[in-house]
Amino acid sequence: MRSIWNGAISFGLVSIPIKLVNATESHAISFRQIHTEDNGRIRYRKVCELEEREVGQAEIGKAYEDADGTIIPITDEDLSHLPIPTARTIEIVAFVPGDRIDPLQMGSAYYLAAGGAPAAKPYALLREALKRSDKVAVAKFALRGRERLGMLRVVGEAIVMHGLLWPDEVRTPEGVAPDTDVTIRDKELDLADALMDTLGEVDLDDLHDEYREALEEVIAAKAAGEAPPEAPAPAAGGQVLDLMAALENSVRAAREQRGAPAPGGEAEVRPLSRGRTAPKETGGKKSTSTTRKTAAAKKTAPARKSTSKATAKATSGTKKTATAKTTTPKSATAKSGTSGDPARSTAATKKATAAKAPTAKATTAKKTPSRKRSA
Repeated sequence: MRSIWNGAISFGLVSIPIKLVNATESHAISFRQIHTEDNGRIRYRKVCELEEREVGQAEIGKAYEDADGTIIPITDEDLSHLPIPTARTIEIVAFVPGDRIDPLQMGSAYYLAAGGAPAAKPYALLREALKRSDKVAVAKFALRGRERLGMLRVVGEAIVMHGLLWPDEVRTPEGVAPDTDVTIRDKELDLADALMDTLGEVDLDDLHDEYREALEEVIAAKAAGEAPPEAPAPAAGGQVLDLMAALENSVRAAREQRGAPAPGGEAEVRPLSRGRTAPKETGGKKSTSTTRKTAAAKKTAPARKSTSKATAKATSGTKKTATAKTTTPKSATAKSGTSGDPARSTAATKKATAAKAPTAKATTAKKTPSRKRSA
């Protein structure tokens, strides 16, 4: 690669001879101006206003035009004697973290190539120091008639210098942001985050200039005498009235394009099979219900007995006997509910009734005289 500037890096007391090489190149397609009637080239000619003749590059120099129109010639020798240390030197003035550099200040990039064998050792020293410190170097240098600011960093095994604008050359964004009050809802932010996550990252090496490729196709078709390719139909556009709908559609389209499933979609409904699983579940439910009923019946029997006793004390002997008789079969029946044999259940009921009947009568006989005495 051809160097565009030769000088040295001043690193404290260390001087590193280097050559400045363009790190970027433009692939833009350039056009010539022509006369449309005969395709003749339109050229710009450098003509001297006093002599009214065209002059060559060797006869052209530099000059400064004063406010009153006075021309002050400036020669290359005058520029070479400028009283600045950066005329042929990239002078490093500080080392700072990379995030301290505002991307708005970054301009053209240049590779710094070592200027011969003597520069190999100090060049490698500066490169490794930048790597280990994880910092960038801020430097000043003069190029093309003006002093500039630069940032040195390591790319691979080479040192790269980015031209920087001076801080006062970066304009403040006053009047750029909307001056109206806007309310952003959390739902809108959530959809914007979902769209960002869906689009994800991209390998910058996969991006290319589609405009230049289309332009090359047009040029190739015209050169071959063919009709240029037709442009695709523009997408149907319109005014976006609903920001939420636009975000939702964007997320959906991005997911479809990348083949990603939509989170929180409809669940798949699967019917239960009619195999062994269903009878087991049903049987389990029935057995549980029976157990609960049996336990409830056992708990209810003592409660009913105590209730019958309290009723017998408060009412007459006849009513007490009737209550005891009716309670006893119910309790027996409840207790026999766990048995599946009707015959056994009936026998148990009769035995319980026979056993409870004398008790009821005895109770009546004992309490009846007491009532007579009170009378």
